[in-house]
Amino acid sequence: MRFLPDLLGKEGILLQLSAPTQPDVDLRRAAVYCMANLCLGVPGQPYLDEPYKTVALQTFLIVMRNPRSPDVDDVTVCKLLQNALKGIHSILNAGRINLMQTDQLGNLLAVLKTYMFYGFPGVNIEVPAVLYPASLPQYEGSSPIKEQIGSATNSSKQVGHKKRKSRSKNKKEQLEDQREEQKETTQQEVLQGADSGRQRGGDSNFNLLPGWNNSDQIVPSLDGKDLSNSFYPSWKKINSSDSEYSDTEGGIQSKLRSLQAKVRQGALSCFLSTIKSLEKKVLYGYWSSFIADIPGIGSPQAVSLMTIALKDPSPKVRAAALQALSAILEGSKQFLSVAEDTNDHRRAFTPFSATLASNIRELHRCLLIALVAESSPQTLTQIIKCLANLVTNVPYNRLKPGLLTRVWNQIKPYNRRKDVNVRVCSLTLLGAIISVQAPLPEVQLLLQQPSSSGLSNSGSGTPHRLSDLESWRKPQQTGTRDGEKENSESPLFELCWLIQLCISIITLPKQEPYSDSDASTGAANSTYEPSPVRVEALQVLALLVKGYFTMAQANLLELGEVACKCMEEPDPSIQLHGARLLEEIGSGIVQQHKLDSPIPLCDRVLVSQVVTFWSRMLNGPLPGALQNDEHPTLQTSTCDAISSILPEAFNSLPNEKQILCITMLLGLNHSEHPLVKAAAVRALGVYILFPSLRQDVMFVADTANAILTSLDDKSLNVRTKAAWSLGNLTDTLIANMESMGLGFQEEFSDVLLLKMLKSATHASNDKDKVKSNAVRALGNLLHFLQPHHISKPQFKASIEESIQALIRTVQSEATMKVRWNACYALGNMFKNPAIPLDSAPWAAQAFSALTSVVKTCKNFKVRIKSAMALSVPDSRERYGDSKQFSEIWNALVLALEKSEETEDFLEFKYCASLRTQICQTLLHLLHLINAEDHPCISKSISEKGDLIRTFVQRFLTSGTEADETPTDPQDRVRMLQKAFQHLRSLQEVPLEERERVAKYLDEILKHCAESTALQSGLKDSQE
Repeated sequence: MRFLPDLLGKEGILLQLSAPTQPDVDLRRAAVYCMANLCLGVPGQPYLDEPYKTVALQTFLIVMRNPRSPDVDDVTVCKLLQNALKGIHSILNAGRINLMQTDQLGNLLAVLKTYMFYGFPGVNIEVPAVLYPASLPQYEGSSPIKEQIGSATNSSKQVGHKKRKSRSKNKKEQLEDQREEQKETTQQEVLQGADSGRQRGGDSNFNLLPGWNNSDQIVPSLDGKDLSNSFYPSWKKINSSDSEYSDTEGGIQSKLRSLQAKVRQGALSCFLSTIKSLEKKVLYGYWSSFIADIPGIGSPQAVSLMTIALKDPSPKVRAAALQALSAILEGSKQFLSVAEDTNDHRRAFTPFSATLASNIRELHRCLLIALVAESSPQTLTQIIKCLANLVTNVPYNRLKPGLLTRVWNQIKPYNRRKDVNVRVCSLTLLGAIISVQAPLPEVQLLLQQPSSSGLSNSGSGTPHRLSDLESWRKPQQTGTRDGEKENSESPLFELCWLIQLCISIITLPKQEPYSDSDASTGAANSTYEPSPVRVEALQVLALLVKGYFTMAQANLLELGEVACKCMEEPDPSIQLHGARLLEEIGSGIVQQHKLDSPIPLCDRVLVSQVVTFWSRMLNGPLPGALQNDEHPTLQTSTCDAISSILPEAFNSLPNEKQILCITMLLGLNHSEHPLVKAAAVRALGVYILFPSLRQDVMFVADTANAILTSLDDKSLNVRTKAAWSLGNLTDTLIANMESMGLGFQEEFSDVLLLKMLKSATHASNDKDKVKSNAVRALGNLLHFLQPHHISKPQFKASIEESIQALIRTVQSEATMKVRWNACYALGNMFKNPAIPLDSAPWAAQAFSALTSVVKTCKNFKVRIKSAMALSVPDSRERYGDSKQFSEIWNALVLALEKSEETEDFLEFKYCASLRTQICQTLLHLLHLINAEDHPCISKSISEKGDLIRTFVQRFLTSGTEADETPTDPQDRVRMLQKAFQHLRSLQEVPLEERERVAKYLDEILKHCAESTALQSGLKDSQE
């Protein structure tokens, strides 16, 4: 490090030797090479300081801008560029380089984009010196390529006498290129595929690149023939053995093409590192510079990453371009979410949403063409990964249908490819399709295709028919049951194509010869498919069950058998994903049977079928998986699986199976592994809500002790799950108190109740993830307490401490979810008539905390919950003295006045709900007031009567919003009438004051009646 000033300082040796003025190009190349090596990070040693990194980066960029002098051949220039790109790549990978200045970042991106196309057949672009972030594409001219080809030929002749040793090696490369070309699909097949894709999708521009026919982008062949009329990619047309060149010239030309490809690959690698080092919001400013839009009529196609992916002759360069594109698309969901197709073609301008939608369609089109044309398995894998990233982030619900259908139909044959990585990626893409914005109507139609149409080859659904060499995986028929054979002619009884494909991959022995790529997965001697393929198939099934359960439920028992078979296998990864499939099936059944489920009763899975399903699971591999201490991850997933049993089905299981589940979970709650312990305590939190278990006092007590043990665990994840389960447990106590009365309360242990109260209070000081459920549990416990509990000395201190914890949480700067739960908990506590709210010293603090929140909290949902808590006390005495009552009233009026004031526009959607709840609370207070409170009400009406009248009239006449407590308009009017009658009955109040307030309320009632009559008249006239 001490020599860095001499090397990279202002007068550093390397800076002088790498300058464009350096006459000796070999010396300059060596200096750049040394500088690039200096930029390599060495593990355990500090990296270059920021000034040196900046100097090195600027030097590399200068080299890239000025690589050539008149007497330098292209081979030397390529080596110089490779060294500079190596240095840039090292600096970017080391991180902590400041690229936030627009000019600096734009300069780097402009250089990288220039060299992405260096020596590119058929393209010679002119990129601006600096790329600036813009919403519209920058113009990039395409210059003729004749000069470039000519200069390359001349330079190769100049250095021809230096490189005669490479002749034999280049002949080998030529033979390999010829063999690879013989393996590729014929040109006619790709033409047919592209045509079928165009006819199917209705895309009149479904060729490789719309700008292909322009004179400045014609790709010449080396033998002088014009290839401009071909749809075929240029890299499939280049023949390395050309009669026009001698062997020496052909060898040097081949080497030059190889070096130029390495420069392009290096530029793309640097671009990938740049993408990873930038924030997404900065990166998307340059979206249009690297991702092309559909060209206008008569306009050339702008060069982009897809140009490289489609036309570059090197498979490694194509793969690098696809990696960069995939990195741009990754995490782009929020950016792409504004994309929307428009039918209005008469606009004077194109909105950004339509431009993005056009970009998305072009990406789909080009990637699908690249998929058809590609023969390299490694590059093919990158294409499919890129498609999966695209599918994951595109808002298809805002676009015209058809895009996913093209992807779906075109990816089908690749599940039968010989290469394992291609098969895995194709399954990943199918999983992305069925998980994006599920359920999508377009995907539902695709899934309804029967297995016979799904497993058939191309036709109109697939734009590319695989050759005999590629279609090594024969269609598998998994419908071996008698019922399926008998009804095989009817598509209603056929398995969905995707389900059948996945089941065949997972369960059937492979009937194909050994694949070379199986060696890397250790599946050479296995009777089944390689483990990565089977795991991906299991994940696809799990995603299908999660997003489209109604379509998968017809095969419920078959899917259960698949999960059982996987959990009985020795491979831990197969066991794990079998358990996760089982969990998704169970969760789908539970969701379908919820009270608010939109699925009709006749279309739901029968409870008897669910009982049969889980009986098979519990008689099979589930107990063994729960006891498999060697694989804690499998135990965790199995705990999650048995927690998804339908409550009605659990009650119908044999008694010994119920005891088995409970005993296993209680035992695993003492596991030493945090993941297992967290899953077990969560499952107990689910079971405690089962109607058949929650009334069992012994089970409730055992579960409570297990939860309290986990609540003191050192793992935050375990404590978080335990707090959630404690909240569910206390919900059960309230439900039992309301349904079973004093019997359950007296039977429940006081010692355990006190222990729960102390543990919940302690947990309320934990992290927010624990605190949110701890305060929920505190509210339930304080609601559950009976007078004999409150009178006991050992309870008094704990009760006050727990209430103080709730008050602190309401007033704290914790997350809004925590504060919402704390307000809910105080309201829950107010419901307990045994709590001395009228005389307790902490009561004033509780009301003060709630009134402060309802006036000032930024989150409107927290305000709503605090206003609701203030409406809970059912008698005037529980609100304290008249001073405290007036503070509550004035706070609510002020909150009503400020109900439309917010800095966050996302809160505006809760304004109506907040006003509704505040008005409801004010009317509740009105019908409880006494004579001492009347002056406060009278003063408030005289000062802010118009404001209150406006909002109360709107509350009485409007329909229910998305508020927390939906009420009927007639009930609201009755609330005001009740308050009106109560006010007139207050004889202690002077008549004049009493009548003035009563008249005010009467005017509101009359206005409400007139509005109701008017609305009824309008409705009758419309009918």
